[in-house]
Amino acid sequence: MNIEPLSRVAFELGPLTVYWYGIIIGFGALLGFIIAQRESEKRGLPKDTFSDLLLFAIPIALISARVYYVAFKWEYYKDNLSDVIAIWEGGIAIHGALIGATLTGYFFAKIKKISFWKLVDIAAPSIILGQAIGRWGNFMNQEAHGGPVTREFLEGLYLPEFIINQMYIDGVYYHPTFLYESIWNLIGFVLLLSLRKVNLRRGELFFTYIIWYSIGRFFIEGMRTDSLMLTESLRIAQVISIVLVLVSIVVIIYRRKTGLTKKRYTDLN
Repeated sequence: MNIEPLSRVAFELGPLTVYWYGIIIGFGALLGFIIAQRESEKRGLPKDTFSDLLLFAIPIALISARVYYVAFKWEYYKDNLSDVIAIWEGGIAIHGALIGATLTGYFFAKIKKISFWKLVDIAAPSIILGQAIGRWGNFMNQEAHGGPVTREFLEGLYLPEFIINQMYIDGVYYHPTFLYESIWNLIGFVLLLSLRKVNLRRGELFFTYIIWYSIGRFFIEGMRTDSLMLTESLRIAQVISIVLVLVSIVVIIYRRKTGLTKKRYTDLN
């Protein structure tokens, strides 16, 4: 069977090649920014808060995501140093991006004298939406997939033909784990938007995002064939997911018991 995959290249402008991977991730970031910007104005933050933040957060997140990925794949990259910057080929780790973006947000909030917890609460739905969209960049690159399956299995999921065909790689069909995570994140996006109306204590919307994403990532990661490994049997993303869930729950309980979180999401100050 000869099934041609979708082209990873969106278009070319002379020597410049533009990949779908970058376009899709950029679109996810743009949509997330628009949503966060509108919400921040409703919550009393200065109009340019998120546009100013993203000037630093996006490049730092991309760099930290790449550094994280390369660090755990160093056995390959130490002999292929020219590939370290080949980010258009894929190979960015969301946990690395979250570390970079969160640290950037923390120092940004300190400098601007605004609440860090308010900032990340507003950003949380945008982040998980960006992740849901970004997984389709993995789809175009035919990466972040699971183990082998049959075509009948994929047809049984009632997937459109273009997804089934794109999961046909080197003569084998694979689990579309990119799709599983994208759907999980879209559900999480709706959940977080709904929880805004509950008016949780400040910071808890962000921790809910961490918990929701980490639970889904733990199970989906177990299906993937390209995981970054801590040991031969321990997947890094699964270990981090467990730690993030436990830490988030502990911090929520601690902040409530100690009174560190009296302010609510909709409080303007």
